[in-house]
Amino acid sequence: MAHAEAPEKLSSPSIDPEEVEKFSRMAAEWWDPESKFKPLHKFNPARIGYIRDALISHFNLKSGAEPLKGLKLLDIGCGGGLIAEPMARLGASVTAVDAAEPNIKTAKIHAEEQGLTIDYRHGTAEQLLEEGEAQFDVVLNLEVVEHVANPDQFLRDCAKLLKPGGLMVVGTINRTSKAFVFAIFGAEWVMRWLPHGTHRFEKLVKPEEIRSALSAEGLDVQAPVGVSYNPLRDEFEITGDASVNYMMPAVKAG
Repeated sequence: MAHAEAPEKLSSPSIDPEEVEKFSRMAAEWWDPESKFKPLHKFNPARIGYIRDALISHFNLKSGAEPLKGLKLLDIGCGGGLIAEPMARLGASVTAVDAAEPNIKTAKIHAEEQGLTIDYRHGTAEQLLEEGEAQFDVVLNLEVVEHVANPDQFLRDCAKLLKPGGLMVVGTINRTSKAFVFAIFGAEWVMRWLPHGTHRFEKLVKPEEIRSALSAEGLDVQAPVGVSYNPLRDEFEITGDASVNYMMPAVKAG
């Protein structure tokens, strides 16, 4: 009988001195607001403001320079650290995980350049669970679920990483005709903000699908908020229209 292979462990990749220049260049691209990551940079002010205010409200925190101090936060699918770094600056103790090792190496280099301490790991939510990773007060699950093989299982794994009383925020793109027009055709073909093929319509996830997965793990999933592009201001803002980009907070029963 064949034995199942043990799951790989999460790792904190060491960076060879010869690699520093290469990953510094990659970090420069990730953090360049005019690069292929332009949409994330446009998204960030609205996302960060919403998340900060949601966490302050949920945990009854005081506003200030570091309002999230004392919170243990997981940024799953962290990419180059565009959310992890602002969360660390706001005082959270941040663990940031990505399945692509180059992203983690890039993010580590940039955080070190900024003098920030972030626990970057190469791996997946499943591996965090397999390692019995301590649970988190906050799980940020942003622009990831539409790229995984099994969204339902991924969401349920992430829910298991949340402490009772903790808050998860899921951000993704709705599977609607309007989302196809604006987030795929508009962003990839007209505005050329993203490379063609970045998003596949059939992989997009509806709010009710997120609600179903997280509710099964004991989370109280709140109504989504929209993150809509305002062409007059050339920026994204939080709205009541969740038909394209949206975020959903969910609280684990205490």
